[in-house]
Order: sequence, then C-alpha cells, then structure tokens
Amino acid sequence: MTAMDEQEQRRRRLAAWRGSHRVLARRSTDGTVAEGLAALTAGIGAGSGAEAGIGGGSGSAAGSDTGAGSGFVHDPDDAVDVYGGGVVADLERRVAGLLGTEAAAFFPTGTMAQQVALRCWAGRTGNATVALHPLAHPELHEEGSLGAVSGLRTVHLTSAARMPSAEEVRDHAEPFGTLMLELPLRDAGFVLPTWDELEAVVAAARERDAVVHLDGARLWECGPHFGRGLQEIAALADSVYVSFYKSLDGLSGAVLAGPDVLVEEARVWRHRYGGQLFQQYPAALSALIGLDRELPRLPSYVAHAKVVAGAMAEGFAAAGVPWFRVHPEPPHTHQFQVWLPYDVEVLDEASLRQAEETGVTLFRRWGSGAAGAAGLPPGVSVTEVTVSGAGLEWSAEDVREAVGVFVGLLA
Repeated sequence: MTAMDEQEQRRRRLAAWRGSHRVLARRSTDGTVAEGLAALTAGIGAGSGAEAGIGGGSGSAAGSDTGAGSGFVHDPDDAVDVYGGGVVADLERRVAGLLGTEAAAFFPTGTMAQQVALRCWAGRTGNATVALHPLAHPELHEEGSLGAVSGLRTVHLTSAARMPSAEEVRDHAEPFGTLMLELPLRDAGFVLPTWDELEAVVAAARERDAVVHLDGARLWECGPHFGRGLQEIAALADSVYVSFYKSLDGLSGAVLAGPDVLVEEARVWRHRYGGQLFQQYPAALSALIGLDRELPRLPSYVAHAKVVAGAMAEGFAAAGVPWFRVHPEPPHTHQFQVWLPYDVEVLDEASLRQAEETGVTLFRRWGSGAAGAAGLPPGVSVTEVTVSGAGLEWSAEDVREAVGVFVGLLA
C-alpha cells in the first residue's frame, strides 16, 4: 500500500469511527484540533467527577459534554508552567499522593521515564542488567532503546505469555540489578498475575538483592483484579511509572514515582535526555482531568469488559465461526484481545464496513503483531478491544448482535 493509499484509508477509518453512534470506546485521536482544545478548556473547570473529556471517553467524539462538578481541576488563572512548576508540579503532587510515594516527576513520554528509572537504578545497584519479559514494551516497541541509549542489558526470565514466576526469578542463572514488571502485560493480552503471585515474585527479587520497577502504564485499572488499591500495589515496588493517555484519555505524558532521592536524580537525567520541556501545561491539565474524570470510572469499565468479552464469545459461537479466542476470558482489565483465523485485510475491511453501513464500531484495527510471540497461531489475526464510558451503554445482547453482523460481513 502506498503512502497516499494509507492516508486515504486513515481518513476512511476516522470518518467511520467518528460517524458511529455506538462504539465500545471513544478516543482522543478520533477528534479534531478544535474539538480537543475546546474539551481541554471545558475540562479545566469541570471539577471532581465531571464528564468533560479530552477525547470523549465518557461522551461524544468531541468530548464536549460537561457536568456540574465542584471547583476547578486546576486554577485557570494560574500562570503557565515554565520548565516545570505550576500545573506540572500540581500533577506531580497529585500522583505521588495517589501512589503513596515520596515524590514524582513528570516526563513527556513513558519511554523516557522508564529509561531514566532503569538507568538510575543501574547506577545505584552497580548492575546494568535488567530482567524483563520479552513481550515488555522496551523490548517490542522502543527500537532497542535500553541498550542503544542507556547502555543497559536485558535478560528474559520466561518466554511464556505471563509474568515470570517466583521460581523463575529466584533460579535465573545470572545476577540482575533490576526486575521490571509490566502490569498488565499488554502484548500478552493485558494479563495480570494473582496478588499472591505478584507478592511472591517481588519477594524473590528481593532475595536476589534486585530492585523492582513497575511499568504501570496501565496500572490505573489493575486494582479490581488484585482487590487492592493503588498505594498497596505501588508499595510493592521501588519505583513505578504511570501513563496518562492510555487509560485516562490524556493528551500525552507520564510520571515516574518513587523515593525522593531517585526522583531528584531522575530530574537531572530528564534534562540530559531532552525532556525538560519549556511548557507542558496542556498535557498536564489533560492528565489532571483524566485523574478527576476517568480514574473513578475505571472499575466500572473493568466490570463491563467481562460482560462484553463473554457476549463476544457467545456471538462468535452462535455465528458458527470455526475457531476464535477471546483472551483472556474473563479479561483482567478493561482491555482484552480477540483472535480470529482470517487475514488482517479481510478483518479490517469487515470492521470498517460495519461502522460505515450500520453506525456501529465493534472492532478497530487488526494485526498479526507482537501477539505472535505470545502464542498466536499462524494464519490468525488479533485485535485489541477497549471498553470505556461509551461501552457501558452496550448490553450483552447488543454485543452478540454486533458480532453476528460482523461475521456476516466476512463471507
């Protein structure tokens, strides 16, 4: 496909998604610049629990619905930030409080935040080896950044599509300074261990004198699965990174949280890595809006994702699909995978036609991608399903009916 063809296909996808009256999740990337700016302005004064959104995660694609709320997410008359401070410092304090850490530092990207964290820990432990999963984000999506930029070396404790076990951590043949755990492990299907398994893995790392860093890009929605609050989860680790655009519908940005001494060193490395941006208030404000609006609703999204996933499995079975997989079933968070034995192009076209012809977006984009390393059989394609505010409107019957229409378009 040429670059021009890809642009045309992208325009077609956006038109179909924006024109759908029923979706499982609205995304900020579906909107226009004007809509995004208007939503950001509205969200500042939305207050606690309001419905104003950056990308319309709880409302329309424009995110223009506003609730009464109380007070401001951040004082709109405050001066803009300059190399930090102001709203950025406000966000850092808010996240440190939510996670129960001594301090937190805002970064423009999670990739930078994690590189800095792991580099700092390597210097403090004297060991530049990081143990992580082969499906972890730095291994699959960062172009070898840990080695190329930060001089770190990675080792894998398991190749199974799950977090390593305590035994695998304890019995690894060579020492490592840091154990990095991605919660949930996105490319394995947004999977999580049990709480007991997580505690045992952390204890095994401690026995080896290794520090523990949590890749918590999607940590916000892990509480229901573990039956624990954010502070209790974060307390297991020496440091944790969280993202704002994945689950909280923010524009961009991340926070690295941990002890004062680590965060202060991380601020120095952030500057060295080019992350000391002149102004960041739009991203920081969108993060505060997400914490105010989306974070309290995530448990309801997680609960409803189980309903959606179960209904999808029933719909595929009723439609006579020869083989399929909803993974994991039930989902561990508000996101999960669907596997089907068709070519990516066939599935993408059926998904688009359903949105265009019926105004219902059930699936977005399909691929073979990293899931192949997680046990995806040859000839099978995968898509990721997210259930957020818009998805709460779907009943199980709605899902089964939409699956039946989708399968009919595959013929």
